[in-house]
Amino acid sequence: MLNGDGLRVVLWVAGCSHHCRECQNPVTWDPDGGLPFTEAEKEEIFRELEKDYISGITFSGGDPLHPANVEEVTALAREIKSRFPDKTIWLYTGSVWEEMLGLEILNYLDVCVDGEFEIAKKELLLHWKGSSNQRVIDVPESLRQLTIVLHEE
Repeated sequence: MLNGDGLRVVLWVAGCSHHCRECQNPVTWDPDGGLPFTEAEKEEIFRELEKDYISGITFSGGDPLHPANVEEVTALAREIKSRFPDKTIWLYTGSVWEEMLGLEILNYLDVCVDGEFEIAKKELLLHWKGSSNQRVIDVPESLRQLTIVLHEE
């Protein structure tokens, strides 16, 4: 429930080049780490998303936009949006919005939490993010307005 609104399926991917100081999940930095993602794991995600009480999926890591991940995560997001149009898709990345513009995956996301975690800007009471420099972005509205629109908390 800390990985977006509602009860969610969360997929943590391996591979991150940001290496934020005091990262909560440094074990995910190695793109060769983790477990293989096979058709069986994908079907397990789909079975969970079929449940009425599941709000959607969150991609986290590591970094879903790491070069080792972005193509596969984009394909999965595309398929999820097609099969489950009423489920929301959240993505956490160390990249900032301005670096993501033009990526296909933006077409499938509902919310993106962008920016590296910065320990000096850590605040315990922040909603859905770890440091105050990070933004919780309403992706469809930001794409429509061609400017960053923050997701309402």
